[in-house]
Amino acid sequence: MSHPPPRASGLGLVSVDAHAPQDDVRVDFDALYERFAPYVASIGLRLLGRPDEVDDLIQEVFFTAHRKMHQLKERDAVKSWLATIAVRQAHRRLRARRMWSFVGLDTWDAFHTIPDPGASPQTRAEVIALFRALETLPPALRIAWTLKHLEGERLDAIALLCDCSTRTIKRRIRQAQELLEEVWHD
Repeated sequence: MSHPPPRASGLGLVSVDAHAPQDDVRVDFDALYERFAPYVASIGLRLLGRPDEVDDLIQEVFFTAHRKMHQLKERDAVKSWLATIAVRQAHRRLRARRMWSFVGLDTWDAFHTIPDPGASPQTRAEVIALFRALETLPPALRIAWTLKHLEGERLDAIALLCDCSTRTIKRRIRQAQELLEEVWHD
């Protein structure tokens, strides 16, 4: 990403209670949701590729964030913390979707809803082809490739979001690229 993440403490979302134990972080959850729900939606749409699943993902992410608020130790880490939760939730959804597809119960075929309606016909066709190809990838490969190539994340940031090494992320991206090229050349 070209912009540094917003500093949550400067947004009035996070504060430290002077009488609370050290590192106790308090969060204005409504403000947190309002500020970061669009960011989570953006990640969710790119990772899942299905606009109709994004609202559910946002709810899951913020429900998890609310339950695990005690894990937020650094005021400036709100955005990356939510992104990590979003990636994990998306991974779960992609794994479930793959299983449902394997047994013939995932028949979603509304790829035409993914591209921006104002995009050129050629761009729309390319976006649809990309997301159809992404559907063929295992979830871990899809997430790594998407975070790198669609979200523009750095390898070290992707490794943190996926809770693995940079070397593993490089391998996943390379494998995803090879599989995508096979799909595109068929």
